[in-house]
Amino acid sequence: MIRYALRCDRDHDFESWFQNSSAYDSQVKRKLVTCPICGSAKVEKAIMAPRIVGKKGRGRATPPPEATTAPTPEAAPSGPTSLLMAQEKELRAKLKELRDHIVKNADNVGERFANEARAMHYGDKEHRPIYGEASPEEAKSLIDEGIEVSPLPTLPEDRN
Repeated sequence: MIRYALRCDRDHDFESWFQNSSAYDSQVKRKLVTCPICGSAKVEKAIMAPRIVGKKGRGRATPPPEATTAPTPEAAPSGPTSLLMAQEKELRAKLKELRDHIVKNADNVGERFANEARAMHYGDKEHRPIYGEASPEEAKSLIDEGIEVSPLPTLPEDRN
């Protein structure tokens, strides 16, 4: 994982984590990286000081220097925790929106999912959006056959 200091075209500074630098490039290209303050998708990397751990302070990193331009108080989050909370809330809202869209626009075939997906893939049935249940083994088998499947997003509140 890599953390980047980012800045939007309205000079809001924020941070985000990515699997690697190519994941960042891909997400920016697809306009998936947005400013949590204003929502702008015009985002670029900001200058960032490396975190260095000395021999005496193993486990303690040098604190990052203060940003050169501070956002206006009314637009600034109260700290890194609130920024992460805002990003988490935004992500959860988007996952819920995606899930609601799928449930609204696709047929729930339940435990028949693997059979229905195969039938559509091999032309035995007309293609239509479906969702349902499949064991990990069934899902792997579908993928091995070249049938695209994805799990429905599960939110923490779904487990309660």
